[in-house]
Amino acid sequence: MPFMMKCAVILLLTSSCFTWSSAIYTNSRAASKKLKYLLESPVYPEVAGRRGGNVTLPCIIRVKPSHYKVKWTKLQPEHVGPENIIMISNAHAFKPYGPLGQRASLLKAHTMDASLHLSHLELEDGGTYRCELVNGIEDESVDVTLRIEGVVFPYQSKHGRYKFTYHEAKEACAEQDGILASYSQLYRAWTEGLDWCNAGWLHDGTVHYPIIHPRPVCGGELLPGIRSYGPKDKNHDRFDAFCFTSQNSGSLFYISGSFSFEQAERACRRVGAELALVGQLYAAWRFQKYDQCDGGWLRDGSVRFPISNPRERCGGIPEAGVRSFGFPNKSTHLYGSYCYR
Repeated sequence: MPFMMKCAVILLLTSSCFTWSSAIYTNSRAASKKLKYLLESPVYPEVAGRRGGNVTLPCIIRVKPSHYKVKWTKLQPEHVGPENIIMISNAHAFKPYGPLGQRASLLKAHTMDASLHLSHLELEDGGTYRCELVNGIEDESVDVTLRIEGVVFPYQSKHGRYKFTYHEAKEACAEQDGILASYSQLYRAWTEGLDWCNAGWLHDGTVHYPIIHPRPVCGGELLPGIRSYGPKDKNHDRFDAFCFTSQNSGSLFYISGSFSFEQAERACRRVGAELALVGQLYAAWRFQKYDQCDGGWLRDGSVRFPISNPRERCGGIPEAGVRSFGFPNKSTHLYGSYCYR
């Protein structure tokens, strides 16, 4: 394999370093005002789940008023318009709202339990949820943060650096089995080793890039951290993208060979699969510790290979990550195939 070719290295871009789950509680009222009806002592600092899995967001009633409703909403600080209600429940009825409501139910492990159970988690489900006890006089609420475990990966257009508007970046991530990452997901990836010198769009329309090892072309003498360009024009400014993905239900595998891009596509189809997406390769690397010391075609026309066990003969780089050969000529360059089914 031609390891003299320039490789791009993604350094440990995982978005879940901690193995314990947690639920960040925030009392929506002033810190000095104690809750009367809802239990405010956190059991865990955060709730974590993976795409396709199920989670429970805790909310416990300690004193029941004579008449009340429980309302669960997902907070959307950037959203203008009606609140994103998931469900409203009283002692007699449960009414779901919107797409999240179709996957939601109250746990009801006991008579004081108002915890929300979410099934078949999706990438977009991460964020802050509010459990509100409504009695018309002294409404109270607690907030719970749900973190989707996954991996952040930088993504660049096949036409080169800084080619995406915000909307094109969002579409590019979706085409690679991901979504635009949030700032908190990028920050977590940086704390775990992500060092990337190209600025990329995030979900909120801001542009950033994470630096661990400052160098002249990446912020000069500034300290390590997340470099920020702030909010940019979504329709006219152009950058790369930081995408986020999580585990998936399929399987990824490598077919050895010297294939052009079209031959690689046919090799996958012969075994009932198709060329893998970039996000699927990252998910396999992150969650299955997939390790393959061979460059292979992906569906977007790029050539990459995942390394979980770094060694000298597999790029010579000491960090685990997904190496990239960029977007070589589809006819004249020959590699294996990364397939997914």
